[in-house]
Amino acid sequence: VQLVESGGGLVQPGGSLTLSCAASGFTFSTSAMGWVRQAPGKEREWVSGINSAGDSPDYAESVKGRFTISRDNAENKLTLQMNDLKPEDSAVYYCARYPFSILFKNRLAYQNRGQGTQVTVSS
Repeated sequence: VQLVESGGGLVQPGGSLTLSCAASGFTFSTSAMGWVRQAPGKEREWVSGINSAGDSPDYAESVKGRFTISRDNAENKLTLQMNDLKPEDSAVYYCARYPFSILFKNRLAYQNRGQGTQVTVSS
């Protein structure tokens, strides 16, 4: 299983970034996927997830209305569009693969994750 994130960087508050995750080594179209983040000195935080079919996204309250998760099962690609970014969104963002096709209650019970991409929101 390989999950490779890209798209992180430095952005001003109110700005936007698009994160991508290229997946390989497993049947992408049968796995629920998601994004989690971790800031220095803080606990891991689940950000967003989506079922295998891509028709049931879910978001943490802290990002709802600002972030959009999507997937392309033909391209084995997961995307997180992040708008109206805030300094508290700064963290390393990880792409995560879940062991089933749907999201379960424990959003942090993913099976695999990538190496992460840094997002820094600062003026």
